Amino acid sequence: MMTTYSRLTAAAVASLLLFANPVFAQTASPAAKDGSAAATEKKTSKPRTAASLECSKEADAKGLHGKERKKFRAECKKAAAEKK
Repeated sequence: MMTTYSRLTAAAVASLLLFANPVFAQTASPAAKDGSAAATEKKTSKPRTAASLECSKEADAKGLHGKERKKFRAECKKAAAEKK
């Protein structure tokens, strides 16, 4: 009786392993097909303008972070656009 039970258990485990493989298979993400995720991000992001870079440097010099930095940069870029 023990050999029959062992054989049935082995068959059940083997069938689970055979049929479970596709479930655990990983598919490549669209970003991985083209290369790295960083390469995809560079394609979609806009290049930063000179005014944006200058405003960021000024915000760094003032030590601004968070909401204050965001507000300062928005006002700075708006002022730079009005100068043009």
